[in-house]
Amino acid sequence: MAGKLGSSSRPLRVAIVGAGPSGFYAAGALLQQKDIHVSIDIFDRLPTPYGLVRYGVAPDHQKIKSVTKVYERTVRDSRVRYFGNVGLGEEISHDELKSHYDQIIYATGASSDKQLGIPGEDLQGSFSATEFVAWYNGHPDFTDRDFDLSVESVAIIGVGNVAMDVTRILAKSIDELAETDIADYALEKLRASRVKHIHVVARRGPAQAKFTNPEIKELGELAEADVIINPADLVLDPASRISLESDRTAARNLETMQALAERGATGKPRQIHFHFLRSPVELCGDTAVKSMRMEVNELHPTDTGYIACDGIGRFETLDVGLVFRSIGYRSVPIPGVAFYDKWGIIPNQKGRVTATHQGEVVPGEYVVGWAKRGPTGVIGTNKPDSVETVNLMLEDVATLTPVADATADPKAIVALLQKRGVDYFNFEDWLKLEAIEDERGRAQGRPRIKFTSEADMLAAIR
Repeated sequence: MAGKLGSSSRPLRVAIVGAGPSGFYAAGALLQQKDIHVSIDIFDRLPTPYGLVRYGVAPDHQKIKSVTKVYERTVRDSRVRYFGNVGLGEEISHDELKSHYDQIIYATGASSDKQLGIPGEDLQGSFSATEFVAWYNGHPDFTDRDFDLSVESVAIIGVGNVAMDVTRILAKSIDELAETDIADYALEKLRASRVKHIHVVARRGPAQAKFTNPEIKELGELAEADVIINPADLVLDPASRISLESDRTAARNLETMQALAERGATGKPRQIHFHFLRSPVELCGDTAVKSMRMEVNELHPTDTGYIACDGIGRFETLDVGLVFRSIGYRSVPIPGVAFYDKWGIIPNQKGRVTATHQGEVVPGEYVVGWAKRGPTGVIGTNKPDSVETVNLMLEDVATLTPVADATADPKAIVALLQKRGVDYFNFEDWLKLEAIEDERGRAQGRPRIKFTSEADMLAAIR
């Protein structure tokens, strides 16, 4: 070998699969440590970097997207390269990656969603919030989705931040949306929207809602939508009252909801209706959704302190023509990589990949972010999560079996991709594309106008 692994003559070669927040935080943590020389290649299936920040963060939350400046500093480091338009299992195999890198980090997120598991879920007009969010954010895989916004009533199942984002996008005025980087085709579709009633459905009570306080406050500030909450739904059971004593976010949420309930309808053209303690049990219609049947729930504390809910055998029906479920995300299996289907994650011990759930550690393979822990937390939550994994990686260097020097050479992976005819995006390519998007946006007074087709992205800079 040219030198000791992790030395200046033989840096530790690390591949990061996925160019979203967790991947960039992992790269940043590797760069900040001082003991081991590293050489990092970041791969993403799409030409564009930043993952969830580009395709998941709502277009009217531009301040959150400014975190990409931190990621840009990371990838500008001479020890880091970016390979966009290179999918693991597509342009390059798992075995090939293993032969070129001493360590691999999977930062692939959670791109699929959980199912309701009720009759009628496959009817036309039933979608995951994942699809709608990716569609209005211009994700190339979702540009062909067709959401019928000619209906007057829509149901959103779930009360997390993603559910609030979907609610807000449906409820906002076109003037408000036209100042964002929402995909052009989505803006035009929403311009013709006839949606008047947006029903937000929660299986538990207001004290258990998972949205953050800024998200519920924003709904109360919309130009064209009132928030309608029945004050009686905000009267808490004893266990929920006790839970608020140790949960400041939930307590603030309740205060905000109480203020919105008191305000009620003010005559705005759209209304956002909250329905607590309701579980969808069936989507009804011949070929398309026409209504949703719900069972009324009641809460009860469990031995662990969790406040669960059970149906009481009373049912209600909502007339809706479009349903979005927002009840959680799941990771998608990667060819050649271990996967624990029950939890929808890559099985691991604090970031070290294991062959099975609670099985043996797979040497040299690691995981960060939602693929590691499930879809919890906000973007910043991924930073300590990635640091935890990187610390384990550094511990393992002394016992690693390095890959051959010939394949560890940074030129080797480039030669492989070129031989295969892979038209990969490097970071300079991305900066050119970003400059074009920004310029197109400036012409319309918007942050940017996104390319939403991979072919168009490639054509724009080639």
